[in-house]
Amino acid sequence: MDKDKVKKVLDKIRPQLQMDGGDVELVEIAEDGTVKVRLMGHCAGCPYSQQTVKLGIERALKQFVPEVKEVVSVPY
Repeated sequence: MDKDKVKKVLDKIRPQLQMDGGDVELVEIAEDGTVKVRLMGHCAGCPYSQQTVKLGIERALKQFVPEVKEVVSVPY
């Protein structure tokens, strides 16, 4: 999987997260197509963080990087 493509998609999403006081960090791309991210700032403690990961980040990554099978959030 192309790490640069994943980073570019995350860079497109990042401004929306930053508007709410948060951010996202790429942690790992596994061989099975799982992308691990870490939500930061206000997003880390937000009660909607799982929705942000699944409906926002995962949806965008799957659209632009079809090799992505799943996106999971990992804690600090």
